[in-house]
Amino acid sequence: MTVKNSSIKDSPIAVLGAGSWGTALAIALAKNGQVVHLWDRVQPLLADISAIRQNARYLPDVPLPDNIVICNTLALALEQVKDILLVVPSHGFAEALQSVKPFLTPAHRIAWGTKGLEPETGHFLNQVAERELGAGRPYAVISGPSFAKEVAIGLPTAVTVASINQKFADELAVRFSQDSFSVYTTDDIIGVQLGGVVKNVLAVAVGISDGVQFGANARAALITRGLNEMMRLGEVLGARRETLMGLAGCGDVILTCTDNQSRNRRFGLALAEGLTEAEALNQIGQVVEAVYNVGQLCGLAKREQIELPIVEQVFRIMKQGVSPREALKVLFKRAPERESLTN
Repeated sequence: MTVKNSSIKDSPIAVLGAGSWGTALAIALAKNGQVVHLWDRVQPLLADISAIRQNARYLPDVPLPDNIVICNTLALALEQVKDILLVVPSHGFAEALQSVKPFLTPAHRIAWGTKGLEPETGHFLNQVAERELGAGRPYAVISGPSFAKEVAIGLPTAVTVASINQKFADELAVRFSQDSFSVYTTDDIIGVQLGGVVKNVLAVAVGISDGVQFGANARAALITRGLNEMMRLGEVLGARRETLMGLAGCGDVILTCTDNQSRNRRFGLALAEGLTEAEALNQIGQVVEAVYNVGQLCGLAKREQIELPIVEQVFRIMKQGVSPREALKVLFKRAPERESLTN
């Protein structure tokens, strides 16, 4: 489908959540000629951003383009807006939808850059959106291998937009697409969301392995077998293999597992040093989605009666106090099995 730029880019877009990823996406949109309404529930953060025209807490030394409008209230952020982009932690996703709901008209469309599941239920976020806002409203998720700082400073990035509404997916792609930001679209919303969840736990596993100095061979094995676990779970949940082997699956796994910009990888490194979960979180100082995701994935595996050995061992380390070195040794002592895409 061909979308005329003027048909969508002339209207402002609201970005709700001024953390590192929300601010980076706002900058990317603004650099592509969009007027962006940026809002966050933390008013002191908004005041600081407005005063110096940069997010010194999360993205220091990255100036905000002039066409990012800092909005002090949610009502102002949603004025004259058709598309709303939520970029909040997964544990705050339902609350964010509830806050937005009183302002919505039938014309509003919802997208999110949140990666995770609902902590209390383990539901995918599209299920949460349908529960909170009702079925029928267009929604989309943006995911893929993308560190906030690199997006904010304009380094080349490619992501996937998933929506069952092709028109919405195409128009979001137009809003974002530029020389340094490529967008691919799909209707496999489960596959795109699943990749953004599993990669968090795999990054913790690889961080632990690197932290105990198990070496490059072990890192490669964990990434490869981790992808296999993601494919196995995706198959029973209805995700497509091409999605999981694409940007939002394999791409995000590789990025998150191999670079220390990843909070989840750094969390794994901290656990390998002997820090507790609470101590590791305090050291990082930001949300680490794997803390929620590991138990959720174990619950999905139990429900679907499949094995996720890497996820299970990360759970034992994080939640049961098992030694990182001993838990990883269990993985590498597994009985011989035939390698395939689903074993």
